[in-house]
Amino acid sequence: METAPRCLCDVMLARLARYLRAAGLDIALADAAASDAQILREAIDGQRWLLTADRKMMEHKAAIGRTILLPLGSLDDQAAALSEKFGIDWLGRAFTRCLVDNAPLKPASPEQARQVPPDARQPQEDLLACPDCGRVYWRGSHYRRMRKKLERWQEMARRFNPG
Repeated sequence: METAPRCLCDVMLARLARYLRAAGLDIALADAAASDAQILREAIDGQRWLLTADRKMMEHKAAIGRTILLPLGSLDDQAAALSEKFGIDWLGRAFTRCLVDNAPLKPASPEQARQVPPDARQPQEDLLACPDCGRVYWRGSHYRRMRKKLERWQEMARRFNPG
């Protein structure tokens, strides 16, 4: 398995970016107003792979060796392509990054923990918070839905990288 990839997703892949962040990967999201050239420059300067579903992006010389063209549409198909390319461990670092701004999560302070309704979380659950935006994370229904998808992708990834 390769080291976890650092990537930049174009806006067409914003939903995928959230799942990649849920898997604990360092994933930046391109500005919707940025040109293709600006997005490519951001990926190169940040030493990130550019993930896109935009075939026109591949026409840029700078895209060669830096860009991965993913199928448009199905998250499962996109995850399969990334599993095949990078051997992603979908669960090893799961839920350690903010889904909104990509910052590594920290334990929630008592003040932050009070923001979460007691009936929304497990009694001894450790809450996490984003040090940048302040968003608090707990293991509610959204977490469970995302985790199930990551588990499914982990099983799929084993087929690409047995052992």
